[in-house]
Amino acid sequence: MRGRTFGAGLIAVGLGLAACSSGSSGGSASGGGTTTIKVAYQQFGEGKVMANFLTSVKTQFEAANPGKKIELLPIVASENDYYTKLALMLRSPRTTPDLVYEDTFLINSDIQAGYLKPLDDYLASWADWSQFAATAKGAAKGTDGKTYGVPDGTDTRGLWYNKAVFAKAGLPAEWQPKTWDDVLTAARAIKTKVPDAVPLNDYASKAAGEGTSMQGFEMLLYGTANQLYDASSQKWVVGSKGFLDSLNFIKTVYGEKLGPSPQDATDAALGNKVTQEWFPANKIGIALDGSWLPNTWQPTGAKPWPQWATALGQAAMPTQTGQAPGKVSLSGGWTWAIASKSPNADLAWKFIQALQTPANAAKYAVEGTQIAVRSDVAGDATYTTANAKTPVFTDVVSVTKYRPAYPEYPKISNQIQVAAESVMTGQETPEQAQKAYDDAVKGIVGNDKTTTQ
Repeated sequence: MRGRTFGAGLIAVGLGLAACSSGSSGGSASGGGTTTIKVAYQQFGEGKVMANFLTSVKTQFEAANPGKKIELLPIVASENDYYTKLALMLRSPRTTPDLVYEDTFLINSDIQAGYLKPLDDYLASWADWSQFAATAKGAAKGTDGKTYGVPDGTDTRGLWYNKAVFAKAGLPAEWQPKTWDDVLTAARAIKTKVPDAVPLNDYASKAAGEGTSMQGFEMLLYGTANQLYDASSQKWVVGSKGFLDSLNFIKTVYGEKLGPSPQDATDAALGNKVTQEWFPANKIGIALDGSWLPNTWQPTGAKPWPQWATALGQAAMPTQTGQAPGKVSLSGGWTWAIASKSPNADLAWKFIQALQTPANAAKYAVEGTQIAVRSDVAGDATYTTANAKTPVFTDVVSVTKYRPAYPEYPKISNQIQVAAESVMTGQETPEQAQKAYDDAVKGIVGNDKTTTQ
């Protein structure tokens, strides 16, 4: 998950464009044997990192494959709107892209919907597949045991903090909180001594989509004794103390006005404000966010900011009371998947291979500020040098967790967002929000598929 937000009105425009361009897929776009494949991906606001990368690989691919063309379909939309639009496009052979950029948390729900093609026959003869980490392969695997995507990297999560704001608040330049209370203590110091800065951003609205589920809530929950899913019983967890404690943390942040204003907190563009406005202008102290943030500050990013590496610090998110392992992270990531209705699946696979040559994979890992999932990329000198700027986000790979890779997760994630926002806005107490969540989960998966911890 790497949500950014843009105008929702572009969704309708994008759908119309997709429908109009559908005739070029599948064969004779120019009447001379040219085959065109369509590649749909999310473009994060004004950033051009992915667009530039895909354009460079498109140029390589078309030069090496005369008569084969790549049509790039950037979808400039918020995270939730991107998922909605992509699903609409994948439903029909008339509008389907051939290749899609797929968030790992949607893999199983999109498999269940029949949108994606299994890649096992292709992977069996692809030597590069052995370079990919087992966890990354698992994130692209369906519950049927087949693989439906090729990951291009992963991510981790932790705390970003502004050193100038910390200095004004009397906080250390090198900061590593050991408990949740340490994080709140720092936020309170910022509120008192730097009143023009947002002390702490912890996503807690439905508008932030998966950002609320992962950064805002699950980074708390997985720092407790509980999780969302009990692997031993293969059941979803309800009624846990950790869930309630996580909601109480959100209540503290927003009840004490340590977070963004209600107007900003419920704004779908909050992520852009944090990275493009508040951090560069020293208007925020701490953000619980992801390893990908420097993507925005790259020369080709939405807000070039060369000073970010010295202006900001990074800290691992601590567990609730400092209990082992002492820090927590969640990982997601994206994959390249072939649409089940693609008329050009073989050519789409060939383009995936082009995207994932060692040189191209390393290039995107650096420019897209990704955590490498290939062993050859992880050892590449260019990657290791770039990654040295965000050491904390590499270090937490050793403790990182992945979301439950089941078809029900997207619906349960939505209920997390509902619960978090209801507490953030004061519409419900944490206890009321937890009960509503528990009831919703039982309705989604069935009472017999839930357990307590």
